Amino acid sequence: MQIDIIPSDTAGLELSAEFFPPKTEKAARSARAASEALRRFGLTFCSVTYGAGGSNQTGTLDTAIDLAEGAGSEPAAHLTAVGAARETVDAVAQGFWQAGIRRIVALRGDPQGNGGRYQAHPQGYANAAALTEGLRRLHEFDISVAAYPEKHPESPSVDADIDNLKAKFDAGADRAITQFFFDPEIYLRFRDRLAARGVWRSVVPGILPIRNLEQVQKFAAACEATIPETVLARFERCTSDADRRNVAIDQAHALCERLMRHGVRDFHFYTLNKADMTAAILDRLIGSADADRAMTAAAAMAARPAEA
Repeated sequence: MQIDIIPSDTAGLELSAEFFPPKTEKAARSARAASEALRRFGLTFCSVTYGAGGSNQTGTLDTAIDLAEGAGSEPAAHLTAVGAARETVDAVAQGFWQAGIRRIVALRGDPQGNGGRYQAHPQGYANAAALTEGLRRLHEFDISVAAYPEKHPESPSVDADIDNLKAKFDAGADRAITQFFFDPEIYLRFRDRLAARGVWRSVVPGILPIRNLEQVQKFAAACEATIPETVLARFERCTSDADRRNVAIDQAHALCERLMRHGVRDFHFYTLNKADMTAAILDRLIGSADADRAMTAAAAMAARPAEA
């Protein structure tokens, strides 16, 4: 597989996006169009989820290659440990490698069935840290893992959750991508807690534009993410779809811009296979970053001593 990687001109930002495997030909064409719409942003990679309950690895592989070609980026495939023996998971990873995929998002996976707690397969990887370690033994994959700024719902404490993330880094993860959040202070406090524990690895904010508030509220309830009352109030005042779209873009842009003011330069967007909001947010972000760079350069020039 040979994909032409588009060079990035995004004001020093490193960007990536997540998609899911489409279920129909029409949906596949729509997802491809979305990836092509993001091509001009020079994404580092497009990741594709593994399918509900760890199913559909073939769809993940095919979609990852197709959308990466559309975006001019590297492909990244999600891989979960749930419900499978190590040999099975390893075989899927080998298939990814043979297809030219060098990036994997390694995840434990959600419990199978409706509800209940996760149970590892008797011959499977116990968790994402074990999966990461196993992938490291197979090939030199670039491995991303998950992080939870508000704590994973199954973790007994924030400290235990950080221990788990640290174990994934110790096993060989290159970076973590966070669950979505809507308050910049949640991420900044999380970053401070990681630093206090000696974790200095890359933790990339996961950004979810609120395209459909009711849907996002369900997502948030499932992972125990907080939607601030101020954000909810802004949506309540909307009287049209256009208003809601503008609020969603404004909210996500303000979130990213605040993080940029605190040194964040990597962002991962949960696109839900649509590009318009992500593109609008990135256009604003790149403009903000360009302005910051111009102001910094101007200040540096002003600080230089005048030539005699």
